[in-house]
Formats: sequence, structure tokens, C-alpha cells
Amino acid sequence: MKEMGGLILRNDGRDTVRRNISTSRKMGNMAATSELDSVALTHDIEKYGLKRGDVGVVVHCYRDGLAFEVEFVTAEGKTVTVLTLNQEDIRALGGKEILHY
Repeated sequence: MKEMGGLILRNDGRDTVRRNISTSRKMGNMAATSELDSVALTHDIEKYGLKRGDVGVVVHCYRDGLAFEVEFVTAEGKTVTVLTLNQEDIRALGGKEILHY
């Protein structure tokens, strides 16, 4: 693993965004995130052209519930990237939220 800015480059080439885990998350005060949940980014990740609010799908939840593999795709269904993100990096989509470009 090699650290590059706010990211950790893993041997498989995917990146992990490293963030401090909030006390509230450690205590279980945040809503549970599950595999196949649609989520939105809470901040830009310029390396991949991802912007705050871009929508991805959780493809894996780590056992500790503090990190998630999230896939981001184009409207054509082509994968942009799969990132390991923490709860602070994503938010759940609201039931009445409208996706836009």
C-alpha cells in the first residue's frame, strides 16, 4: 500500500479514501448502509472526476461497518471506478430525491 495525498494506493490498483471515523459512527448512531444501497458522495474526488452528489452503489460492506466499496458508473453503465469509502464520504439518498446532471 502506498499513500498518495488523501488516498492509499493498494496493490490491486483501486484507491481507498482515508478519513477519520467519527465518534458517532463508532457508537452506532448513523443509519446502517447495506450492499446495493445507492449513495451520494459528500465531497469531490478530483482524481476520478467525481463531484459532491455523484451517485454510486455500495457493492461491499466491510464487516466492521465502517468502510464500503462503492462503484461509480456512467449513464451508459461503464464503471468509472470502485473506491473504498468511509461513512463520512457518502450519504444515503432520500426517497424523494431527484437525480440530475
